[in-house]
Amino acid sequence: MEKTVIDEAFLSEIEALQSLLQHNVAGMFGGNHQSKSFGSSCEFADYRDYVPGDDVTKIDWNVYARFDKLYQKLYLDERQMHTKIYIDASRSMQHATPEKAEQAIRIAAAFAYLSVNEMDKVSVYAIHGDRVDEIISGMVGKDAYLCNVNLLNDIEFTGVARMGDAIRSSRIGMGDGYSILISDFLTDDDYEAAIDRFAEQRRDILCLQILSREELNPQLRGKMHLFDSEDQSSFFRKKIDKDRVNAYKEALKYVTERIKNYCEARGGHYQLIPAYQKLSDLFFGDMVDLGVLK
Repeated sequence: MEKTVIDEAFLSEIEALQSLLQHNVAGMFGGNHQSKSFGSSCEFADYRDYVPGDDVTKIDWNVYARFDKLYQKLYLDERQMHTKIYIDASRSMQHATPEKAEQAIRIAAAFAYLSVNEMDKVSVYAIHGDRVDEIISGMVGKDAYLCNVNLLNDIEFTGVARMGDAIRSSRIGMGDGYSILISDFLTDDDYEAAIDRFAEQRRDILCLQILSREELNPQLRGKMHLFDSEDQSSFFRKKIDKDRVNAYKEALKYVTERIKNYCEARGGHYQLIPAYQKLSDLFFGDMVDLGVLK
């Protein structure tokens, strides 16, 4: 990044945001820090048939009295969550203006901060081509955050990001926290494969689509020669008039709704974020409305 996004002013802003969130919402990701696996916490989850050798103290004798069969109680496991944040580091994220790339870094840093304050573990990755580059690994605690978060400033936004291939070939881990995918999703790539991979691994999914002012409300008019920011051999040479702008907006609506529906169909959350949106509006408004924060 040419501009330093993570600096003292940002850290002060994010600390103030976290303090306000503590007083106004229950906690990060709804305050739920129970994994989807079974363990030894106090919250009952389900039954299964008793097998010789199981802990007899977990047999439900009331159920035995009713059905004359032994059932073992299963409880949700309480453990440290692992928030994994993936940033689309393709050239399109800073095409014409760096505001999308800067917003992606701010949001990644904000979620990382909220996670470490919940004593969760955090890893941050940049997607370049068909690989996932680890920027921050297994960060725990505020001191580690302050020592490592500035590494996000060094992410280079270049080339393409084949999210499907990159995520499928990387180690995802099973359950135990959120996988947050931050991108403009303006790609022909199979991003659905990335979402499917998260779902297969029983991760909680959050897809954040960042779009610039011009992408949300294009102002271009007249004869234009537009090139694909990631593939200069792909271009568009037409006259941009009101009808074409309206067609673009309809196409954009279709694309954003398709991503949203695909993500939600796999149990995830989706949010469209303007690149200029303030973090306070995002976290106090959108994330609360979405149910990510409660």
